[in-house]
Amino acid sequence: MLLRQIYIKNKNLVYQLKTSDRAKKIRLTIHNDGRFVVTIPRHVDKVIAEKFMLEKADWILDKMRYVKEKRKKIKLPHGAKQYLEHKEHARKFITDKLEYFNKFYGFSYSRVTIRRQKTRWGSCSEHGNLSFNFKLYFLPEALADYIIVHELCHLRELNHSRGFWILVGQTIPDYKQRKKALDDFRFSK
Repeated sequence: MLLRQIYIKNKNLVYQLKTSDRAKKIRLTIHNDGRFVVTIPRHVDKVIAEKFMLEKADWILDKMRYVKEKRKKIKLPHGAKQYLEHKEHARKFITDKLEYFNKFYGFSYSRVTIRRQKTRWGSCSEHGNLSFNFKLYFLPEALADYIIVHELCHLRELNHSRGFWILVGQTIPDYKQRKKALDDFRFSK
């Protein structure tokens, strides 16, 4: 998939352009995590797809607003009871994701802990210990993937340098959009 931009009614929208041999018409999809995907048949030109998006501008902007508001309304569990109930589910989810993404990186890490943190999604220590918030389990999967890869890449780069973001981009090419989408999820008090 190719990331592109389009200006619709004075808004700069980033979307993923996907070509498909099976598609018979242009399809616009706005996912719950905020990703905007445009699928076009292989024979359709990108210019025609953009013209179609401009014709559907009101629908696109309305749907994006709806998805953004819906995400803001999601209350993530935060109490000690919820933590105890979901800690092991979160551990399995996160360790499975770590194993999957680490196939691409081959990093070694020491310990993985699941915590009930108030303000952090995850962290990586200089000793190779990874720590994650149990609330990752309740995020849209694409956002949880971004956080897990983010911390995994800190095993190589314990900073946010250009090299770090290049590492993240190897498996999460749209990390900027996912990072921005994560801002819509607030920690409960």
